[in-house]
Amino acid sequence: MNGNTPYAGLPGETQAGKRAAADVPTLTSTQKRLLHRDVSRIAARTREFLPDEYVVDADVSSGVGGPQVTVAVRPPVGHAVSAGFTPNLENATEEIITSDERSEVARGLAASAALQVKRAVSDNVTPTGK
Repeated sequence: MNGNTPYAGLPGETQAGKRAAADVPTLTSTQKRLLHRDVSRIAARTREFLPDEYVVDADVSSGVGGPQVTVAVRPPVGHAVSAGFTPNLENATEEIITSDERSEVARGLAASAALQVKRAVSDNVTPTGK
């Protein structure tokens, strides 16, 4: 079965492997610095929307298609939520992730984390009145 796929053989020695390696963008030191700064801004903005009991963390890693950004929130109860995406590196001079994108991700994560808490405690809370 493996002989029928373009991915057969040793890594880097197939046409598919050579093509895939050439398509992966590499970050310059300036782009790395900008990306880490922008991701830190998303995490900071998310923290502004939430109480101190929520843990917010951000990470930049290398994926198959290039750099991957992940911002995660761990609420005090309920499941953790995260947002992951591949940033657009073209034409990035001042910022890689725009202010609007940072705000949108932060608001979405904060809302999702608050919803997780609501779902976790909704069965245990008796309404006091209607």
